[in-house]
Amino acid sequence: MLHDDWFCWGNVGPAEYDRGMGNAATLQELTNQVSGFIDQRDWSQFHNPKDLALSLSLEAAEVLELMQWKQGDELQSHLTANSSRLGEELADVFFWVLVLSNQQGIDLAEAFQRKMVQNGEKYPVELAKGKSSKYTELR
Repeated sequence: MLHDDWFCWGNVGPAEYDRGMGNAATLQELTNQVSGFIDQRDWSQFHNPKDLALSLSLEAAEVLELMQWKQGDELQSHLTANSSRLGEELADVFFWVLVLSNQQGIDLAEAFQRKMVQNGEKYPVELAKGKSSKYTELR
């Protein structure tokens, strides 16, 4: 069960979350939740863009650490057996993405949608389908 002070927004408390009712949160709701968590602890004083990006990178390294030295079937078995831990590490990465984007005034949903349009232009289906090549090598 998650701690009560983590839930500082809306109508979703620990009991509702444990029953799966908190899974459809919007990006704004999650951002508000993260902001409340930080505000309650007075941590924003430590959050400059460089250190936020550093924290994001360190958490991403913990995702990689789960996979280090494993390949193929062994890797997939390990990830399956440790899916809860993988989820926790991905949530840590997402936490810092939300903090940094909020601090810098970036609408993450809009930025993501714009980036997907750019990716579609760089990787047109007719050139990229079934290929792992970088977009500069597709033309």
